[in-house]
Amino acid sequence: MYTSFQSHLQNELQAIEQAGLYKNERIIVSPQGAVIRVADGQEVLNFCANNYLGLSNSPELKQAAKDAIDSHGYGVSSVRFICGTQDVHKQLESAIAQFFGTEDTILYAACFDANGGVFEPLLTEQDAIISDALNHASIIDGVRLCKAQRYRYANADMADLEAQLQKAQAQRFRLIVTDGVFSMDGNVAPLDKIYALAEQYDAMIMVDESHSAGVVGDTGRGVTERYNLRGKVEIITGTLGKAFGGAIGGFTTGKKEIIDLLRQRSRPYLFSNSIPPMVAAAGVRMFEMMDESHALQDKLHRNTAYFVERMKAAGFDIKPTESAICAVMLYDAKLSQDMAEKLLSEGIYVIGFFYPVVPKGKARIRVQLSAAHTREHLDKAIAAFEKVGKELGIIK
Repeated sequence: MYTSFQSHLQNELQAIEQAGLYKNERIIVSPQGAVIRVADGQEVLNFCANNYLGLSNSPELKQAAKDAIDSHGYGVSSVRFICGTQDVHKQLESAIAQFFGTEDTILYAACFDANGGVFEPLLTEQDAIISDALNHASIIDGVRLCKAQRYRYANADMADLEAQLQKAQAQRFRLIVTDGVFSMDGNVAPLDKIYALAEQYDAMIMVDESHSAGVVGDTGRGVTERYNLRGKVEIITGTLGKAFGGAIGGFTTGKKEIIDLLRQRSRPYLFSNSIPPMVAAAGVRMFEMMDESHALQDKLHRNTAYFVERMKAAGFDIKPTESAICAVMLYDAKLSQDMAEKLLSEGIYVIGFFYPVVPKGKARIRVQLSAAHTREHLDKAIAAFEKVGKELGIIK
């Protein structure tokens, strides 16, 4: 049986490669940071990590993790409701709720699980989900697992959202779902306008803060801080795997009754191992650091503004951004890969993104800024982009 299936898979892989869509993994042999070392020993500047606050190799977080291994062990070998809940898990859930100004929190192995496990326990075929067209794949998959009626509106298009809300008035409950920051473009959801429409049409709101938490807002508390809506959004999902240290772990935080019901019925929570105690303890320390200072957010915002301004001045087509994501539009998939390879030879580590991660004809280099980057790092990257951009005929 496998012989024929193997041939089918080989043809599929060959077609992907011929279309210039094959994704190769580059091997890193150093800790994550602004400067990393790749398998051939070359040291390069990393501009494609979700390490927005530069905490992935933080001495304080590493020490908190080491201490937790000694005090709480390596793992818990259980799901939460059997014997997998330690005090550090509850401390982290409390810290997340305090950070976002919500009532309670539930932890998951990843935000993919949080988004996959949030809809089905809460909504039925009597209800409606109104989802932004550019929401993350995990939201799309989570919605598919739920029997609620599905409506979709064009990215950040409030006229279309209102039209879909009007259609959804026939349903019992309505939930608007949006990314806080759309990960491929870097734009921030207009949550103030979404909230106004939710009020008008009696809908709840869910925001995925994965790329916005730690980044957006004066103190990095996400889009609810950016729009002065802390505590007013019913559901927030997010991750510990990006700005918050970059390890693993996701969460849903929001209204108490919602979190209570998820603890009873959310399948990724009920049937997945608890996150390791070292990750939970490092997360607790990370949120303490967020309370102590927002200097990292300030530096990140300065770095992003500087990089975007200089890249636009060089002639690159840059998507509008209010986040730490700068999308350098190239449109052609092969061109995005070629540019990424040439930039690597210049000591700049970035990745070309293309279909199916982004729509066909919308290929790009996604640059992600970090508080760990220095002005010297930024200037070197900009110079490399200008050099390679001219070689490939992207800019003059």
